[in-house]
Amino acid sequence: MTRPSKKRLFPEPIKFNWDEGNADKNWLRHHVSQSESEFVFFNEPKFVFNDTTHSKIEKRFICLGKTKQGRYLFVSFIIRDQKIRVISARDMTSREHQEFDKYEKENS
Repeated sequence: MTRPSKKRLFPEPIKFNWDEGNADKNWLRHHVSQSESEFVFFNEPKFVFNDTTHSKIEKRFICLGKTKQGRYLFVSFIIRDQKIRVISARDMTSREHQEFDKYEKENS
């Protein structure tokens, strides 16, 4: 995984634009609600990097972070019209969790 940059990525204030199909898909496939997905963008630490594998039409990003309940989530998103548009949200894999733990230790 590519290390995150320190520049500001998110528009201020942070706003979300939800595609209802993606919101339902995330709940049905992964039991991740919209509010859980959104929370990782407000919680620290969060590990954000480019998703070069899937950035064909629009620049896509990945955010690894924790919810207020301590759930570790992987959130794929784009920024469109100055709003975060979540594409997918799920629990982190063990490898992603290791990367997040490493990033958290290096940046705390």
